[in-house]
Amino acid sequence: MFSGDCPQLKEPQGFWVAWSCQWSELRAIGGTPEPHLQPSPAACSPWVSRSQRVRTADEMSFLQDPSFFTMGMWSIGAGALGAAALALLLANTDVFLPKPQKATLEYLEDIDLKTLEKEPVTFKAKALWENNGAVIMAVRRPGCFLCREEAADLSSLKPKLDELGIPLYAVVKEHVKTEVKDFQPYFKGEIFLDEKKKFYGPERRKMMFMGFVRLGVWYNFFRARSGGFSGNLEGEGFILGGVFVVGPGKQGILLEHREKEFGDKVNLVSVLEAAKKIIKPQTSASEKK
Repeated sequence: MFSGDCPQLKEPQGFWVAWSCQWSELRAIGGTPEPHLQPSPAACSPWVSRSQRVRTADEMSFLQDPSFFTMGMWSIGAGALGAAALALLLANTDVFLPKPQKATLEYLEDIDLKTLEKEPVTFKAKALWENNGAVIMAVRRPGCFLCREEAADLSSLKPKLDELGIPLYAVVKEHVKTEVKDFQPYFKGEIFLDEKKKFYGPERRKMMFMGFVRLGVWYNFFRARSGGFSGNLEGEGFILGGVFVVGPGKQGILLEHREKEFGDKVNLVSVLEAAKKIIKPQTSASEKK
């Protein structure tokens, strides 16, 4: 009887809105709602269902808007580009590079080396420098054109090292096919085998595929290629190498260069300066005779 006069009941506002409208009208005329006037949930269910359908349609209508998906794809693409840019930036810093552990003279002295003859001879590494000191290159991979470039650079110091009476040596960590023989034209010194890879320690450092996203590595690639160096992919090449200048006796390690990335060459001026610091042991009068 009251629903026709209640404007709220003309719209699907739900069960409690309808009942509150009838209740307020009855109170206004001093009446009380009779049980048969109370709207049941079943009677109001069409209103509720229709209201829910309207709200659901409004909420889902944005999915039909093409601009929503376009904006989503742009957001995903921008996030991916940002993550890639951040990864590239971090890869070109020293944050994730393995930190080298300094070698001690005692550590180097105890390394076992082998000659590359048909019948190899094993000896302690200290024999290389105990009398005159030495410049030693720990080759990452003989077939690598970057290693060949550094070997050629070090060999350019050979005349000056000969004047100082300081030998030039290299160690490799494996003897694969003819790799050492093919490396020899680039290196003007004796080469020995370090099977246990001790010269690449005390803690071995590796550069894996991160090296190929570093700008410095690509610069080194182009520099060596433009210099006419070539190579191959034979052998292990992820364990990083280095260069040492060691004085005779107990003078110690005068220079220790640890390769931080592929093609990270030692500074030749630093090598020569360290070599000039080598103090030869005094020869006794009996030895002179």
